[in-house]
Amino acid sequence: MNNALNLKLAKLKEILLSLESVLVAYSGGVDSSFLAKVAFDTLGEKSLAVTAASETYPERELDEAIITVKTIGINHLVIHSDELTDPNFRRNPQDRCYYCKSELFSKLTALRSEKGFGFVIDGANMDDLQDYRPGSKAKEEQGVRSPLQEAGMTKEDIRILSKEFGLPTWNKPSLACLSSRLPYGEEITVEKLNIIDHAETVLREFGFKELRVRYHQEIARVELPRQDFVKLTETVIDEIVSRLKGLGFTYVTLDLQGLRSGSMNEVLK
Repeated sequence: MNNALNLKLAKLKEILLSLESVLVAYSGGVDSSFLAKVAFDTLGEKSLAVTAASETYPERELDEAIITVKTIGINHLVIHSDELTDPNFRRNPQDRCYYCKSELFSKLTALRSEKGFGFVIDGANMDDLQDYRPGSKAKEEQGVRSPLQEAGMTKEDIRILSKEFGLPTWNKPSLACLSSRLPYGEEITVEKLNIIDHAETVLREFGFKELRVRYHQEIARVELPRQDFVKLTETVIDEIVSRLKGLGFTYVTLDLQGLRSGSMNEVLK
């Protein structure tokens, strides 16, 4: 570990110690797993990881999160978030994430108060400041802290340290909720989320680890890293097309720009 990374890690621990007790918003992704690990190592029983399960969060991710949190050792709770009951969220406006995070953080702050913890913390890092993140407003309103950002940690820093700590998430692809696969303005429904989830499961069965299936009504727009295009043999393509059409899509397309986080935000630029 280089000196700069050592300093960031020391700063992170210093921040956590100053908070005294924390409830970690834990999704099982790279960032929140790392944060849960350092929080537990620093604060022990004064830390609690909480995962919010919902229709926008794939069940396989919840299963993996539960396995990972057991290796960390931190106490863990699973609650249910109800963002789909909010018509503002279902409308899928450009600030959709604000309504989702408002629902999540209101539940977590209530739980924090009930359990007697000092702060709710999340896994936002420095790289997140470069993207469109309307959920940040909800975080500020609820007084949620982002220690990784406060310590100046980037996603790359977190992956390096996660690997050194032996976390299985160190090379895990970045996560995004299933609602991010829908264009803004396309109503979010459980049926659509299930179709997207099943479509992405099909791609994973063919060995693709990093992927998105973007939902454009009758069109499935598949995003894969460009280096994975070579895996799309004629047989694989035919099977994927057949199975995605079986889910209700009329057309199955490959996005030649490749996989990129937040591609639905490109319409905002």
